[in-house]
Amino acid sequence: MAVGTSNLHIGWCPDMTRDERRKMLESFGRAPALLSSILRQLPKKMWLYKPTPERWSIHEIILHLADSEASSYVRCRHLIAEPGVEVAEFDPARWAGNLGYFHQSTREALEIIRRLRKMTYQLLVAVPDPVWSHTVEYPKEGPISLESWIERQERHIPHHMEQMRTNYAAWLGTHPPRKPATRPNGSSTPARSISLSAEYC
Repeated sequence: MAVGTSNLHIGWCPDMTRDERRKMLESFGRAPALLSSILRQLPKKMWLYKPTPERWSIHEIILHLADSEASSYVRCRHLIAEPGVEVAEFDPARWAGNLGYFHQSTREALEIIRRLRKMTYQLLVAVPDPVWSHTVEYPKEGPISLESWIERQERHIPHHMEQMRTNYAAWLGTHPPRKPATRPNGSSTPARSISLSAEYC
């Protein structure tokens, strides 16, 4: 959704209905649980796998999501409490390159995502309607409203979940499942159903 110019500061003309916003907020609030669910289906031994050198591993994606959530936690509060201020640019590639993601804990990062997203969700469900027209200044994009901001944030974790699925599919292509063991009489051992979550710890 494109953000208007100064008319965002004059009165309040919402782009979303209250019901649409409520559904978006519920999706926003559920995202960490969905993230944990997909991670339980991905073997942890492949979390460091990178399909190509320039692509992020699942480990790196998790650390990025934690840093992004911390940045968003602050931006959301600027939008509510200090509309009109200029917010600092968040450069995901620079943060990933300079913050040593490889050595950081995914367990702690996931806890950061869960806690900060819960706090932001609880804050947003209680804000008065006119607050959704508040804007802050992005250095490169100009004014962004709270309503536009939540639309972006609601899509962020699901977007990276799709990247994780893509990584897993690429990893399976280079690590095909082992064939079932063959008994001396030539018969194969009956296949055993194994959950993708078996190797997650």
